[in-house]
Amino acid sequence: MAEPAQLQHLAQLIDRHATGDGRHDSAIDFLFFGRSSRPSEPTAHAQWASFALVAQGGKALRMGEEIIHYGPGDLLLVTMDMPVRSCVTVATPEKPNLGIGIAINEARLMHYLDTFPLTASLAEARTERGIAAHKVSPLLVDAVIRLIRLLDQPQDIAALAPLIEQEIFYRLLTGPEGGRILNMALAERPGNKVARAARWLRENFHQPLKIDRLASSVGMSASSLHHHFKAVTAMTPMQYQKQLRLNEARRLMLVDRLDAGTAGYRVGYQSASQFSREYSRFYGQSPARDVRQRAVGPEA
Repeated sequence: MAEPAQLQHLAQLIDRHATGDGRHDSAIDFLFFGRSSRPSEPTAHAQWASFALVAQGGKALRMGEEIIHYGPGDLLLVTMDMPVRSCVTVATPEKPNLGIGIAINEARLMHYLDTFPLTASLAEARTERGIAAHKVSPLLVDAVIRLIRLLDQPQDIAALAPLIEQEIFYRLLTGPEGGRILNMALAERPGNKVARAARWLRENFHQPLKIDRLASSVGMSASSLHHHFKAVTAMTPMQYQKQLRLNEARRLMLVDRLDAGTAGYRVGYQSASQFSREYSRFYGQSPARDVRQRAVGPEA
């Protein structure tokens, strides 16, 4: 578990690079910062393969029907792209929520795995959730701090950031979530097949879902895909597709100013009443009322 002094130092570094609320990218392409001075309402978004580390405050993430709470010293590991809902739960202007995120580059991870010797425990095939939280190790926090410090020596980023990224991969793989990462990265693992199926759903969410065809395309039976997909994402493929559709429809209404009927049709709904029912069930109110409410007060 990370030491309190480490987390305090990490919070100070984040505070320097994230001077206002929101997400802040950095000169290191896979490193970004987050800051929030107040709790927020749950927001639906796509969560990419990454890990997040909270230095101060608290957050919650909902995946399917499961809710994960994480705070100072917790690492949230996401091993595949998934639609989620998240919010800040603990934050004040005096003590804001502060965190860092590091995107996991799959190509660079696979290149590193080619040289990484697998232990017996890592080689064991398991099907696990694609998102998990646990206490972060001091060694991993130390690597993250050194990565952030590179921002003060921009001339060193090109040479040293890749080395620290490899160290971070190593710490993750030798930590409690190593098997979870390999389950998603190695092609023969069920988790990797689920990730490929999820990628097809993200790219084709507006199309009718044919489970048999999708399962065959990733080398699984329909029943096996259904079982492993739910084990990894806490959702069935149909629920996953539905959440993608509703998230995109909401974006189309709020950002592109489309009406509910057009947005629903654009994401694949043939029935306006079905779209309205499923939207109301997911977001807690009708599309029209949700858009009106968001227009009055900006989303946190």
